[in-house]
Amino acid sequence: MEEEINPRQSHNINDLFNQRKYLKVCAPMVRYSKLQFRTLVRQYGCDLCFTPMILADSFCKSSHARQNEFTTNADDGPLIVQFAANTVHEFVGAAYMVAPFCDGIDLNCGCPQRWAKQMGLGCAMLDDPEVISNIIKECRNTIPKQFSVSVKMRILNDDKKTVDLCRQFEHAGASFLSVHARTASQSTGDINRNVLKLIQESVRCPIVANGGLTSLNECDELALETGCKGVMVANSLLTNPMLFTGASKPTLNCVQKWINICYNSTVPMSSYSEVTEPKISSRPLNLNFHCFHHHLVFMLEKILPKYKRRVFNKLKEFDDVLAFLEAELLLKPQLYDVDTFRNSYNLTLDYKDTISVYTRLRDRNACNEAFVDESNEYNSEATDGSYFNKKLEQVNEDDVEEVYDWDSLYK
Repeated sequence: MEEEINPRQSHNINDLFNQRKYLKVCAPMVRYSKLQFRTLVRQYGCDLCFTPMILADSFCKSSHARQNEFTTNADDGPLIVQFAANTVHEFVGAAYMVAPFCDGIDLNCGCPQRWAKQMGLGCAMLDDPEVISNIIKECRNTIPKQFSVSVKMRILNDDKKTVDLCRQFEHAGASFLSVHARTASQSTGDINRNVLKLIQESVRCPIVANGGLTSLNECDELALETGCKGVMVANSLLTNPMLFTGASKPTLNCVQKWINICYNSTVPMSSYSEVTEPKISSRPLNLNFHCFHHHLVFMLEKILPKYKRRVFNKLKEFDDVLAFLEAELLLKPQLYDVDTFRNSYNLTLDYKDTISVYTRLRDRNACNEAFVDESNEYNSEATDGSYFNKKLEQVNEDDVEEVYDWDSLYK
């Protein structure tokens, strides 16, 4: 097959808010809201997707970070790329680089993790709202008006101060705000619905409500109660990518789509016509094992009995996962038709004509740092993450129904 990839279509995020009763949004999730998962949830009612949080400084300085942290294709939209940054030149520089390949960029002011706060990122940014406002303003001055500039934030302990912050960010030029209605110290518990309603009544820009939603009914109720123009779901979409359709759990067809998305992302354009037996190799192109396996662990939670999940969750190789899926669920990879394959093929992203904005802004701000090509200091793949480990703990409890031995059954 000739290497002819369809161009990406752009989307106006402001128009999107006007076209829907409320937007159904896939949250930025470290490790998980990557291209393959974004492709899946869009097939089940998701209106807008975010990338995982990307460190802007590493993205600007490192070609390795740019290659690994952001991938997209012709069908990857509407799309918001989220960056963590605490300087104008890093955020705007990174935003300018990805602008041709997405529909908006978002500043993370909500991450409560210790490492982010120690770096002055995430929710630590809310301590200096002037920096956030300056970042928004500079983005607006550098990137065309239609392009969306947004902030994802947590609430403060004081509702009035939270509202004042949102007004300040709107005045600076924010297209919309995503508000996780918990404080930085709250990881669980009820969200503050009253402050969401108060914020939406106090600003003109759309507010996307976030926090603890587990079903479409809950999304409907929150949008109706608060008047928010969007709802954002995170972990519950991992276990049920069909959540926005009203389904209570994923179907086998949903799992099959995930397998197909992942498999086809590994096939080189030059090899498409030579495929006879679809199979994921041990070290595939554009796919790591954690991404493929973790999402299956989440999706199969309500499909497989616990004793089978206990075996599946411990698998470490693509071959073993594929053998299990075929033996237990009669599922195996399927090659896309030509048109679908072209639209799903990763775009080649060329940043050479856009990196100059970062260096110009950096020099203007008199930053004494050399431009070096170095790897990202934060590696989201270095650990499995707390959400995945929690799922492992749930199936490793003692009340296992029966012994289920992988080696004797499938080796």
